[in-house]
Amino acid sequence: MHPTSPTIALDYPVERELSLRAVSTGIVIGILLTPSNVYAGLKIGWSFNMSIIALLIGYGIWQGLAKRSAAQLPWTLHESNINQTVASAAASIISGGLVAPIPAYTLLTGQQLDAIPMIAWVFSVSFLGIWIAWYLRPSLLNDKALKFPEGMATLETLLHIYNHGHEAAKRLKVLLSAALLSGWVKGVDTFLWTFPRWSPTPQLERLTFTADPSLLLVGFGAIIGIRVGLTLLLGALLAWGGLAPWLLAQGLVQLPPGSSGPQFAALVEWLLWPGVSLMVCATLTSLAIRLWALHKSTRAGGGATWAAPKAGPAAGFLLAIILVVSLQALLFGINPWMALLTIPLAICLAAVAARVVGATGIAPIGAIGQLSQLSFGIVAPGQVPINLMSANTAGGSAGQCTDLMNDFKVGRAIGATPGKQLIAQTLGIFVGSIVGVLAYLALIPDPQGMLLTQEWPAPAVATWKAVAQTLTLGLDSLSASIRWAVIIGAVAGLLLGILDSVLPAHRARYLPSTAALGLAFVLPASVSLMMALGAVLTWLVSCRWPSLTERFAITAAAGLIAGESITGVGASLWQMVGNGG
Repeated sequence: MHPTSPTIALDYPVERELSLRAVSTGIVIGILLTPSNVYAGLKIGWSFNMSIIALLIGYGIWQGLAKRSAAQLPWTLHESNINQTVASAAASIISGGLVAPIPAYTLLTGQQLDAIPMIAWVFSVSFLGIWIAWYLRPSLLNDKALKFPEGMATLETLLHIYNHGHEAAKRLKVLLSAALLSGWVKGVDTFLWTFPRWSPTPQLERLTFTADPSLLLVGFGAIIGIRVGLTLLLGALLAWGGLAPWLLAQGLVQLPPGSSGPQFAALVEWLLWPGVSLMVCATLTSLAIRLWALHKSTRAGGGATWAAPKAGPAAGFLLAIILVVSLQALLFGINPWMALLTIPLAICLAAVAARVVGATGIAPIGAIGQLSQLSFGIVAPGQVPINLMSANTAGGSAGQCTDLMNDFKVGRAIGATPGKQLIAQTLGIFVGSIVGVLAYLALIPDPQGMLLTQEWPAPAVATWKAVAQTLTLGLDSLSASIRWAVIIGAVAGLLLGILDSVLPAHRARYLPSTAALGLAFVLPASVSLMMALGAVLTWLVSCRWPSLTERFAITAAAGLIAGESITGVGASLWQMVGNGG
């Protein structure tokens, strides 16, 4: 069925759209799934869109109740849409800085925000992104060149489960089974019996080539696909199998006397520099080329990027601006006039991100963050709070803006009310801010000692920290070997970014993924190996049973991710309580 078929919306009354049960279901699912993205973001630097999971769970619960009780009203298409809007908004709260600039700020300054100020900050930057999306909505949704692939995937799932309810039930069983399996493995590994981290030799173990019994990593591997998975494998072999032994042999990295086991923390201090420079240069190059192409298509089509403000929404937008500017001054000591500069930059970069997501489905949040860091590095050189937290405003706004634009795309196709979706998104980020911050503080009570380690590699934190250090202290603060590594990584990223953008899609798919290649330098080899394993296994199954893989692979992978991450967060809370807080 065509995703915009008008007959769908007629069967499900719009007046039951923003119902209490739709909002409360989205809130509960958001509370359960938000810690998963915080956990995954700190582990591997990636997060998962929770819209489809929320759709399946909400539909399964309420349609199941409706079948058992004649008094129970059916769960409408529009209630499902509100449910997934709330849940996905909560889960996408990590774009507000929880797994990147906020920890990087603590590592560089030694200052850790308390829970309430951190919640207020994360909410404020996300709230700004919602209002930017509101004003971008008319022009971007009317631009026929912008398809919003992620929103369309959610829409197709939404329509599919309402036309084939039995299929939704099957997917929900797969999701829950995978989550229970993954949670059980994590629980056993944490509380009962630690699975051995086997390695063929002590030398390979020292270089982090161990077997990590993480089904979350296998699940992410299933989602990222064979190209990204093999690139992670290539990057791990290059960084940890090639460069790391050379660094030790040349004495460029000194290990602590008597050290044994994986030496991730010592080696990553050098390896992150070429990895970060490759990722940043590749993503900025690719972003620039895409923006040029979008600019030409917009001019050719006469499209605009901004809608004239109206009195009601303007008050919300003004409140968001006041929150962001005042919190920058109060929490980080940033001059209010400098803080005001973040607003036009956030608007421009969120608009950029929304257009890129509309055209490609890929949210360039990392590139937006680094671009804003570079901008503030020029405007206010040498000031870490401005470089990180003012840049966080643009990155956090862009993250929520793109999430809501995908929801607006779904809502428009089914005749949903944009204002009610905006309310749902606001409720989602309010809940997500509280749950996300509490999950972060439970997982990482000591950022200085826990982050950028084998247990918590936090690659996004490493990237923001490295860029801030470079812009603050300059390249001269780095050793000669690291400076050469940065230059080589930047050149490689520039070339790969250009090739990835200009080559036809059927040829570009044979290039290594620049994001994955750089990421492999910042992750332990064990993590890259397990994600590559998940990608290869899923690809092999898809070759033999393509229809089965298409139906259930992403659902099973999402279950593996949710099960381990929820159990991991619960285990951290349990251990924190057991240790007396």
